[in-house]
Amino acid sequence: MRLQQNKSWNEIKTNDSWALFKIMGEFVNGFEKMSKIGPCVSIFGSARTPKNNLYYKLAVDTAAAIVKSGYGVITGGGPGIMEAANKGASEAGGTSVGLNIELPFEQSDNPYIDSDKSLDFDYFFVRKVMFVKYSQGFVVMPGGFGTLDELFEAITLIQTNKIEKFPIILVGTSYWEGLIDWIKKVLLNQHQAISAKDMDLIQMVDSPEEVTAILDDFYKQYQLSPNF
Repeated sequence: MRLQQNKSWNEIKTNDSWALFKIMGEFVNGFEKMSKIGPCVSIFGSARTPKNNLYYKLAVDTAAAIVKSGYGVITGGGPGIMEAANKGASEAGGTSVGLNIELPFEQSDNPYIDSDKSLDFDYFFVRKVMFVKYSQGFVVMPGGFGTLDELFEAITLIQTNKIEKFPIILVGTSYWEGLIDWIKKVLLNQHQAISAKDMDLIQMVDSPEEVTAILDDFYKQYQLSPNF
């Protein structure tokens, strides 16, 4: 922690203590609203993806297919892939949830979120808990550091048995195959930093139909419920 100019260490500690109430408030509000939304799938991806990009259209179609399979859609509420996913869910007549946070490329929530299902967060870690707890699957479209953060946190939580297993689906083979090859070559084979069965936690596809097939096959075996 860096000391702020003209603030004593004791003043900073006091501010930290009061911040706990704001954090608690975000958790309570999030749990109350998210517990009512029903089974949903989270779709992640870049906030920078323009509307004319092929992955924007693919996100719209994937979200619509997910809705037609009986799930709602959760996103980070911003532009780009998130907007596309909320658009697909909304136009297909399904639940469209946005977990919003102010970021450099996400200045406001997108217009395709259900009015009663738009939540605002100041804390990344509270927002991430909502994604993990109330998602029946993660669908990961092409994205940057934030997308990778969500992806690897979910993998780690499942790998360490901190949450129940759920599908983690990477959409876009040409985008993700380099990362998957590196994981296999370096983490698995060269350094044995992961086990072979950990690779089973991730699946890579290219179409909405493949996404829904994975979700449907998984939930023929497992009950739909919060993940912890």
